[in-house]
Amino acid sequence: MNIPATKLVNQRRYKLPAQPTVVVCVDGCEPDYLAQAVTAGRMPWLKRTLAEGVALRAFSALPSFTNPNNLSIVTGVPPSVHGISGNYFLDSASGQAVMMNDPKWLRCPTILAEAATAGLSVAVVTAKDKLRTLLGHGLQGICFSAECADAATLATHGIENVLKVVGRAQPSVYSADLSEFVLAAGVRLMQTRRPDLMYLSTTDYVQHKHAPGSPLANDFYAMLDGYMAQLEELGCVIALTADHGMHAKTRMDGSPQVLYLSDWLGEFLQRDDARVILPITDPYVVHHGALGSFATIYLPASASARAVCEALEKVEGIECAMPRQQAAQLLELPADRIGDVVVLADRFTVLGTTPAAHDLSGLDAPLRSHGGRGEQSVPLILNRPAPLLDRSRRWRNFDVFDLALNYAQ
Repeated sequence: MNIPATKLVNQRRYKLPAQPTVVVCVDGCEPDYLAQAVTAGRMPWLKRTLAEGVALRAFSALPSFTNPNNLSIVTGVPPSVHGISGNYFLDSASGQAVMMNDPKWLRCPTILAEAATAGLSVAVVTAKDKLRTLLGHGLQGICFSAECADAATLATHGIENVLKVVGRAQPSVYSADLSEFVLAAGVRLMQTRRPDLMYLSTTDYVQHKHAPGSPLANDFYAMLDGYMAQLEELGCVIALTADHGMHAKTRMDGSPQVLYLSDWLGEFLQRDDARVILPITDPYVVHHGALGSFATIYLPASASARAVCEALEKVEGIECAMPRQQAAQLLELPADRIGDVVVLADRFTVLGTTPAAHDLSGLDAPLRSHGGRGEQSVPLILNRPAPLLDRSRRWRNFDVFDLALNYAQ
């Protein structure tokens, strides 16, 4: 098969890799995690890469949650184009709130699938299975999750006997081991299959529980650094970014700082038929209680979105609230998949529905979460020099394939 030199995907042209290329999404990687671990001497590979390669701060897509950002990364476009507006949304056709993990919600192809169509060997390893079907949509290649590695089959995932291949036991979904399995699998695949293009996506279990510079956070990043060094030794171009950052969302006594929107709306509207959707919601809420800094509200027909926004912006903990069309334009969101009002909390606050709807019994550390503008700052790192790079450009995490393929080959 004749492989073309470039491929046009979603109105961007990418050079196809001349050497094995690995794009890594480190879930929840607030840049300070890297700074603290490097300063502590725990990331020698990264320290060298920051000096010799490319080190940028970039911005994630909003909401700063896992699904919309992973899909932005692998499509190279914002949610307004690819359609994935959160981990969870209200399906207007059925009136039901559903997980957004079915490929039917995706509105454009991925760079990964298009690269495979062009003749490249492609591999995808993600931590949680909620992302696997979206990341692997249309992909002829290897695509499996660490969460369900023991169930991978050749027919469905492009690989079998994953635990034997990786040489590790099946990890718990609530553990740092889940992310390490992803990275270890990436190294083993590069050693044994040598894919042309590989995407690795971890989980933010550690980041939800441990602040930058804490012993377990530094341990995690030291582990990450070791696997990146192994991939570099195998001759890989490595581009690293994050889906979002992570911050503490607590009062001074350590309790979660939460604004319960359904309760607030009931008092403001004097009715209880407004509907709040929290796009952070997914099957794995033990470490964050489905509390994040972004929410969308569906109002009853008689309610004024503008009046709700104006009132919300006077509430402590709210950064901004805006009607649907304004939010779609300013935040690059699909207008048909958000509510009448979009709400962003400030750096210290999360949004909920009612206290009874959120089980916080699993929190064994002060709440850390994400979703708003405060968690948009993410690293964008390349282990190659790129002298032609425009460093004044407003870089986004979904420019990472542009960086890896168009500047490093």
